[in-house]
Amino acid sequence: MSVNFGTKRTVIGAAHYGLRDWLAQGVTAALMALFTLLLLARVIFSKGPIGYDLWAGIFSSQWMKALTFTIIIALLMHVWVGIRNVLMDYVKPASLRLAVQIFTIVWLVACAGWGIQVLWRL
Repeated sequence: MSVNFGTKRTVIGAAHYGLRDWLAQGVTAALMALFTLLLLARVIFSKGPIGYDLWAGIFSSQWMKALTFTIIIALLMHVWVGIRNVLMDYVKPASLRLAVQIFTIVWLVACAGWGIQVLWRL
């Protein structure tokens, strides 16, 4: 005897984001944690007072600027995935959700631009 549980459903929408979002959050979080540990180690093991000169010295090398740029991009991805998922779950009117998502994208790009400007000005 076969049991029919209904018609076959078609999954549409954001259902396919799950694993990709989870991996993106995990990888970007791990990168940011490693960067934080590296930065803390550089500050803790430095000599002299902690001031502008120390911070400028830490970020003056090209490899540190490139690494920091990578972390800024990882931070943007991390924030975007989190905000987008919260908005998809809790903001039901599509027009409001789209408006908030557009605002979030513009805000994140502006924050990235500001962060990169500060980084390359050091």
